Amino acid sequence: MSIAAERIERLFALAKEATADGEFDRSREYVRLARRIAERNRCGLPRAFKRFTCPRCAVALRPGVNARVRLQDGHVAISCDCGAIKRYPYD
Repeated sequence: MSIAAERIERLFALAKEATADGEFDRSREYVRLARRIAERNRCGLPRAFKRFTCPRCAVALRPGVNARVRLQDGHVAISCDCGAIKRYPYD
């Protein structure tokens, strides 16, 4: 695992903790920094990172805190408090 990938994992963990504590601005900064590191080093983002960050407001999503998770016909729908909805098929 490269240094950039380790840093992205650590920043995502910090973003999840900040979201759990209700510090959404701090979480947003961690997510944005992790995305910049991935772009700069041309490494992909982990699946969990892509699925549990909001594409519109760039905050880490925590079910029950700032996100709703619903199962629909063949896919999972995660909706953020900002109104963005992400859908992906069952694994």
